[in-house]
Amino acid sequence: MMKFQITSMTPEERLYAYSQSSQIEGQTGCIGYLRGDFGAGQEFYTSWFDRRKEYKDGEFKAEFDEVVNALREKDGLLCSRASMNRFCCQHPEAEFEGNYCTEYGFKVQTSQHTYMLRCNLNYGDYNFYLYAYVARFLEHHIEKTQEGIRFMASSGRELFRIPDGDHIRIQRSDGSHVDRSCRYIDECHMEIGGGWDNLCHVYQFAEMMERNGSTVIPLRSSLPAQCFSVLPSSGELILLTRGENGYSPCYDFSTPDARQNREFADDCNVKNGVTKAQEAAMLAGSMFGWQTPAADPKNYDEQGQPVKSRQRKAASLER
Repeated sequence: MMKFQITSMTPEERLYAYSQSSQIEGQTGCIGYLRGDFGAGQEFYTSWFDRRKEYKDGEFKAEFDEVVNALREKDGLLCSRASMNRFCCQHPEAEFEGNYCTEYGFKVQTSQHTYMLRCNLNYGDYNFYLYAYVARFLEHHIEKTQEGIRFMASSGRELFRIPDGDHIRIQRSDGSHVDRSCRYIDECHMEIGGGWDNLCHVYQFAEMMERNGSTVIPLRSSLPAQCFSVLPSSGELILLTRGENGYSPCYDFSTPDARQNREFADDCNVKNGVTKAQEAAMLAGSMFGWQTPAADPKNYDEQGQPVKSRQRKAASLER
């Protein structure tokens, strides 16, 4: 019997449990995907969708059948909706928020191929999507994405970088804004949003933004949507929102006692899973701009204190 390993997907790998653009599917060697559901619970209805047919050779077909049949064995991950439910519950680290519901992601690894399995436990929906990739192509692409997506000024100055899959906010000259997801292509190219014409060069995008009078800020996924803090000048309790300049006063909860406000902010942030580093970055972003290094939580220690440049460099090398 063929041996393979099942692990929970990392946040970076979850991007590849969905359909990609033809550009990314070509770079990652996406062969295709299997979509299926369990009907009333025990049935097994599937459909296969080709992507890069040049990699769909006899060796792949034989291996794919073996992988699916192994997952279909008694009490296996794809045996039934109940067995999938049990497996997912045994691996809570695989849980993530999908496009419209909670899903679970697993990576099935063989010597030549990587399979990204996305599971949806809801009755009435498609219960799983199994994406097949040429392993060496996918690994190379994911390794390159660690460089991050660059955003430049037309002069050649780098403004900031974001991880693959993160979002940006385009602030228009009329005061409106639009948020867009971003995907890494290579050092000089990226995809902005999901349209057919979303592939662009980093300098092309910079020139277009400047020509339209628009500015761009990162909406880092490493930051919470909101958090509490205290105003440094007065100790007033405030609410910070990612991507928004300034703050919202908390009149209903703020007191004249700065220490009490600090305790309230700390308690609420801990309950919401917000770290001191994230709060410090949120405060800096709201005051000095979200594109600044100070608005990135990786530049703070566990106590929310700025990390010196030498320490940041050492931490970067360790990662």
